[in-house]
Amino acid sequence: MDLFDFNDNEEKAKPLAERMRASTLKEFVGQKHIVAEGSLLRRAISLDRLGSCIFWGPPGCGKTTLAHVIASQTNGEFIKLNAVNAGVADVKKAVDKARDNLKMFGKRTYLMLDECHRFNKTQSDSLLPAIEQGTILFIGSTTENPYASMTPAIVSRCRVFEFLPLTEGEIREALERALSDKRKGLGEYGATVDGDALDHLARTAGGDLRTAYNALELAVLTTPPDGEGRVHVRLSDAEQSIQRKALSYNEDLYYDILSAFCKSLRGSDSNAALYYAYRLIEGGCDPLLIIRRLIAHSAEDVGMADPRALLMATAALTAFKNMGAPEGLIPLSEAIIYVCEAEKSNSVVMAMGEAQKDARDTRDDDVPKYLRDNSYGSAEMKADSKKYKYPHNYGGWVEQQYLPDSLKDRVYYHPSDHGYEKTVKEIRLKKGMKK
Repeated sequence: MDLFDFNDNEEKAKPLAERMRASTLKEFVGQKHIVAEGSLLRRAISLDRLGSCIFWGPPGCGKTTLAHVIASQTNGEFIKLNAVNAGVADVKKAVDKARDNLKMFGKRTYLMLDECHRFNKTQSDSLLPAIEQGTILFIGSTTENPYASMTPAIVSRCRVFEFLPLTEGEIREALERALSDKRKGLGEYGATVDGDALDHLARTAGGDLRTAYNALELAVLTTPPDGEGRVHVRLSDAEQSIQRKALSYNEDLYYDILSAFCKSLRGSDSNAALYYAYRLIEGGCDPLLIIRRLIAHSAEDVGMADPRALLMATAALTAFKNMGAPEGLIPLSEAIIYVCEAEKSNSVVMAMGEAQKDARDTRDDDVPKYLRDNSYGSAEMKADSKKYKYPHNYGGWVEQQYLPDSLKDRVYYHPSDHGYEKTVKEIRLKKGMKK
């Protein structure tokens, strides 16, 4: 046994997800919206002109992998840190090394920072000058919204690329490739995996390829071979490896159940909505998908009839993100019931649609002169601004034209007689509003 045998053993000891990590853009899975042929990011990588950027998206969607691809396809040095355990000293060491590489070899250095939203202001400030001066090319990876969770000074100097969860088709294709790859994947086992088992792994992974890889590897390695030494992974094996029972639905039925859930919300049937929600969850659907639909329907189908419905739905999102399952499913259930039982009105979405149409189609839409910004301009403009009627000088409301002349008679929002909108109508009538 020589040195190369030890290296080979070390490689085989790595998890499947690590072994199958793409090293080229051709091997990279998913994110076609940012790495497709001709895209900005792909051109920048191929020309070695990529600036500092932030990759934002859910776990297992390829953020770290794409950073490795960039490193392998450029002539730069690659340094990887994790914001969870890296401190100011680690950043300084990386910047010093990057500076030396640039001065001595003319070589650029990529600093890949996982979980970059965990960097505090002091740590971020230690990195900022190096990004500004181009000493390093920063690639941050985060599952949190960088605009809300990161230092604005860092974000403003980076281009943010939003990654999406991988589709079931993309995950299934990657699993099939891993099964046939004898060098990096599981090809040496000659395992056969049933189609419904692969479908289950792809569906229940929730867009996370790492989860799917881990489950596939566990299923292949723990399924006993038959009398002829062949490994045959069935649906029951896949269920155990990903610890999620498959409730018999294919892709078509999945969308049918999701449609039934949405229509049950609109139809005020909380029993049906709860059933369909948990039919999806028990079948492997990510609860966050259900919450997103709930938020949409709280505004689309309840709307101003009960504005608290939107608050309940967004509170369920916050609760689930902070608590996870199973505790987070309780506020989700409460929100589903609330949205179902609330008064219904689609006046908001109707108003939105009409306003969007006019915004697209209307060209003669000059803002009335008295509504314009009076902090600049001629004396005539300032005089026009004095014609503006300050509502609080009139008890909170005064009749005044706000829309452009070409749209002055347009009415987008028509409150219904349901729930809070009935109160809105009464308030309008009390004010003497004409529309």
